[in-house]
Amino acid sequence: FVTSKVACCGQGPYNGLGLCTVASNLCPDRSVYAFWDAFHPSERANGLIVQQILSGSSDYMYPMNLSTILALDSNKN
Repeated sequence: FVTSKVACCGQGPYNGLGLCTVASNLCPDRSVYAFWDAFHPSERANGLIVQQILSGSSDYMYPMNLSTILALDSNKN
């Protein structure tokens, strides 16, 4: 990401005011921004978050990630 301080779409300082509308400032490449608007992560950021939830190490997903939980659950009889 080029920045996590400025949203891709919005108004005001850091594009952090309001929702993304036709009156908003729009970045040229949303894949390099961590936030889409003042409230939502970008599609790329969401992908990284989901990747950590599913298969991240215990450094980030303690005590275990979702794939491990699902594997443990499938072994129950």
